[in-house]
Amino acid sequence: MSKQAGLDEHANILDGLEDRTVAVIGDLMLDRYLQGDIDRISPEAPVPVVQRRSEWHVPGGAANVARNLASLGARVHVVGVTGADEARGLLIDALRQHGAVSDEGILADPRRPTTQKLRIMGAHQQIARVDVEEILPPAADLEGQLVAAAARAIEAADVVVLSDYGKGVLTDGVLRAVIGAAQRAGKMVLVDPKRKDWAIYRGASLITPNRRELSDATRLACESDAEAEAASVEARRQCGADILLTRSSKGMSLFRAGLPPDHVPTMAQDVFDVSGAGDTVIAVLAAAHAVGMDVLDAVKLANHAAGIVVAKLGTATITRDELAASLSALHAFDVDGPLVTLGEAAALRRSWKRQGLTVGVTNGCFDLLHPGHVSLIRQAAGACDRLIVALNSDASVTRLKGPARPVQDEGARAAVIGALKGVSAVVVFAEDTPMELLRELEPDVLVKGADYAESEVVGADLVKARGGRVVLAALVPGRSTTALLRPLKAVAE
Repeated sequence: MSKQAGLDEHANILDGLEDRTVAVIGDLMLDRYLQGDIDRISPEAPVPVVQRRSEWHVPGGAANVARNLASLGARVHVVGVTGADEARGLLIDALRQHGAVSDEGILADPRRPTTQKLRIMGAHQQIARVDVEEILPPAADLEGQLVAAAARAIEAADVVVLSDYGKGVLTDGVLRAVIGAAQRAGKMVLVDPKRKDWAIYRGASLITPNRRELSDATRLACESDAEAEAASVEARRQCGADILLTRSSKGMSLFRAGLPPDHVPTMAQDVFDVSGAGDTVIAVLAAAHAVGMDVLDAVKLANHAAGIVVAKLGTATITRDELAASLSALHAFDVDGPLVTLGEAAALRRSWKRQGLTVGVTNGCFDLLHPGHVSLIRQAAGACDRLIVALNSDASVTRLKGPARPVQDEGARAAVIGALKGVSAVVVFAEDTPMELLRELEPDVLVKGADYAESEVVGADLVKARGGRVVLAALVPGRSTTALLRPLKAVAE
C-alpha cells in the first residue's frame, strides 16, 4: 500500500481501517470472570472465601485478537473451533458486540468443550483460575472444513493473523495450508507462537514471542539485548521471519534480517493485569500493516497500546480514540489545548492517571474572554497537572443566558480557551450542567469561581466521594461577559 501513516498523525491514527479486513485464525476461548469480596478464611481449609458480587465474560485467545481489531474499527473474519455448547453461543454473541466480525468460520466440534478460563477475582487481584479445555486436534473432516474456511477468510483479508495458543486447532496440516494460501495470495502473515519448533511457521512475515517463548524455541537465554539478538538470529534461521520480542518491563525489540535491532522502551506506567496484552500487540500490528503504516511505527503503536491495556482489569481491548488521545498526551500538549470529544477526553484522563498526574476540570460558557476568565484558568491550572476545560455548547448557553447569547460560537470559544497557558484539552457538553461529563472524567480536582459556595458546585459531592477536592477560585471584581456587553447593548438601543 502507498499510504505511510506515522505516529505524529494522532487524530488520524489507523485512518481507513474500517475499509480493511483481517483474518484471525487460531485457538478461540471464552474468558470468564467472577468478582467478589474477601473478608475471611474458610473454616474448611486455609483458603479465602470469595463473596460473589458480579460475573462477566469476554472473548479470549484468538477471539480476543479479533475483538481488539473490531474495537479498532477493522472488519474481521474469525476462523477456529469451539465446542457445541452454551459457551460457544456466549463467545459468538460477545464477538458480535464489538463491530464488524464475521463468525462464519467458527466451527463446532462436539468432541470438545469450548475452551474457557474462569478467573476468580478478589480485591482486584486474581485468586484462582479454573480452566475448561480438551487439547486435541480436529478430526480429519473438521480439519478439512477448517482449512476451507481459512482459505475463504484469507481471500477476503488484507492481513492474516495466526493466534496459536497450543490448544490443538493449528495442527501442522492447518498451518502449512494456511501459510501457503496466504503466500500465494500475497498476504502478510503474523504469528503469535506457542510451538517449540518454529520451522512450521516458515513463510510467515513476523512472529511475536515473549521472552519465554523465544527461549523455549531456541534454547537460548534472552534477557539482555545481546542475548535477545542472538536468540532472534537462531529463531530466524528456523522460520525465516522477522521477530518482534515482547520483553515486559524492557519494552519490545524488533529484529529484522540485515538491519540493526530496534529497541522500543515500555510505555506501561501501571501494570494492573497482563491478560491478553499479547493479543492487543498482534492486533495493533495487523491493523497498522493493513493501513500501510511503516513497520517500526507499527511496533511503536503496538507497544503504546500494550501499555494502555495492562493498566485495565482483565482481558481488555483498545480503541482508536484511546490510542490517539494517549499519544497526544505523551507530547505534553506543546500545541494549544485541543478541542476533543468526551470519549477522547476520558482516554486522556486515563492516560494521565497512569502517569501519576492529577487532572482538574473547570467549566463555563467562556463567552468573550476577559481577565476574570484568565484568572480562573490560571488558578485551575495551578491546582492540577493537567486541566480539561468543559465548555457549554451553543444551545446550552442560549438556554442559560438568553437568545442573544453566545456572542461567539463554541468552535471560536474553544479555540480561544485552548490557546490559554495551562489548558490541556477542551471538551464541549450539551447539557445545562456538566454532571454527566464529570461522571465520565472522574477528575481529581474540580475548580469553580468563588461566587459559588462549595455546596452549590455541580459535581462537588461526586468528586469528593472519589477522594478528589473542590477549589473555589478567587474572583476578579467587576469582570463578566454580561458587564462587557452592557455598553454595547446601550449603544445598540
